[in-house]
Amino acid sequence: MALQAHLVELERKHKILENELHEALVHLSTDDLHIVELKRRKLMVKDEIERLKQTASDTVH
Repeated sequence: MALQAHLVELERKHKILENELHEALVHLSTDDLHIVELKRRKLMVKDEIERLKQTASDTVH
């Protein structure tokens, strides 16, 4: 159950980063480095989600 809760939290963080990135892209004055950082963080969270899902499916099978 702890794994599922962790996945839910990571998915929530991913969605928040997605929204922040969207807002940053809408505002033309946003620094490019900030946009790159948001994309990097979002990708890291996504990779962690996929890794945990793979780990969970490996333990079930």
